[in-house]
Amino acid sequence: MCTTDNHAEIVSSSSDPALILELKTRRPPSLLGRAGCETWSVDFSPDGAWFAWSMGHGIVWVVAWPLDSEDSQNGDMDRGDKSFSCGHPVWGLAFGPRPPKSAAVARPAKRSSNGSLFLATGLENGVIKIWNVLTGNAVFDLHGHEGVVRGLVFPQNGTLTLISSSRDKTLRIWDLAHKGKTVQVLSGHKDWISCCCVSSDCSMIASVGRFDRMVCLWSLRSYTFIRNLTGGIRKTLYLLSSCDFSPDGALLATAAFTGSSWWIDLWDPYTAEKLATLVDYFEDYGQNQISALQFSPSGLHLAIVTDDRALRIWEPGKTGMVMQTKADRDSNGLCCNYHPQGGVVATGTRDGHVRFWKAPRTVPSLCHLCRSILRDSVSTHQMEPLPLPKRILEYLTYRNIPKRLKTCPSSEDEEWEG
Repeated sequence: MCTTDNHAEIVSSSSDPALILELKTRRPPSLLGRAGCETWSVDFSPDGAWFAWSMGHGIVWVVAWPLDSEDSQNGDMDRGDKSFSCGHPVWGLAFGPRPPKSAAVARPAKRSSNGSLFLATGLENGVIKIWNVLTGNAVFDLHGHEGVVRGLVFPQNGTLTLISSSRDKTLRIWDLAHKGKTVQVLSGHKDWISCCCVSSDCSMIASVGRFDRMVCLWSLRSYTFIRNLTGGIRKTLYLLSSCDFSPDGALLATAAFTGSSWWIDLWDPYTAEKLATLVDYFEDYGQNQISALQFSPSGLHLAIVTDDRALRIWEPGKTGMVMQTKADRDSNGLCCNYHPQGGVVATGTRDGHVRFWKAPRTVPSLCHLCRSILRDSVSTHQMEPLPLPKRILEYLTYRNIPKRLKTCPSSEDEEWEG
């Protein structure tokens, strides 16, 4: 069911220099703060012209981006905002199909009336609903999962392949071009799967298990298990929450936390080597978990959502943050997503709201651009035999990053840095 009623209001705020604006969900006072209000997932369409978020209570709102364009404010354009009633709480969502990198040209977002744009929504009851964003109609439902569908992703190859991960310990590959036919079921996790992602060359799927502490790699070409990066079982009890491939596919970032710290591991997915770890320690036991992370479109930065700050931006290999919002124990962050052209990060919260933050726009160095282009098509195993100077080879394989890094200590009243 689709409606165009306004379910949220745009709120501009100057309380934090990094905050662009906030979308606040309109709901009866009796529902405020109750379970079911959470924004578990947010996403921008591949062209950056649409934004979707799960606003709680089974509702997904899809809005035209940018929200504050002059045409829409003056009433000169039909924004075409829509809301989809899914019937059950929505835990994951994703736009698709996503065009290959060669077809993705950086340009101002412009809504197109041609072609198909789908939105996949993963529900608490295990069903995945597929919506046509442009018409507002439900296309079909995907049945198979027996638990919460937490992760959804379309590979960046222009196809209607959809990968889903669930609390039923499985991943499923679906072919939406054939009415959602199940292509393959991937089993191997021993407990809930927190997150899944796909490499830029569409050769690998990564998934992290929240309680089994497994970081699994799967072949998207043969639908087989490749390896578990974490290897043996660590004695320390910790939980895994998120993962993401760098845009060139040469790095895999995973997020984990315990009662006294959270950390991000950077892995080489080809060799299973752990390249670096960023760690943050805190005094309040059990009060600062890391919820989500995502690489920027350029691959220079990593967006991080934690309990004590709405957003951090980290440049892999550096101590401290490129940008971080004010310390706020009530930030309630759950998820994050970069705009395809960069410059903006959207974060979802436990109260069903969405915040849009200014992200650093750094011009990549020529070295970084060359590495990104090369690593997008050349694996680590292919790089290592090349007769290159040691320092160049270390740079190209990301082995120039310090092995262990810490976030800078900060006080509760520390102002935003950027």
